[in-house]
Amino acid sequence: MPVIVDIDVMLARRKMGVGELADRIGITPTNLAVLKNGRAKAVRFTTLDALCAVLECQPGDLLRWVPED
Repeated sequence: MPVIVDIDVMLARRKMGVGELADRIGITPTNLAVLKNGRAKAVRFTTLDALCAVLECQPGDLLRWVPED
């Protein structure tokens, strides 16, 4: 998949666990894991907004595009 999800990177930088992030953005840890592991087919803007607010980052810090070979 050419879109890479870097939530793990931001979690490490903020020294925050998945459970805490899920609680703070209002989604289940399971749904956060689906997103974090790149298995999600879509991301709601409200979820992206909440992620950026809690992690104090920009959308580009969480998502990046890599061309396929």
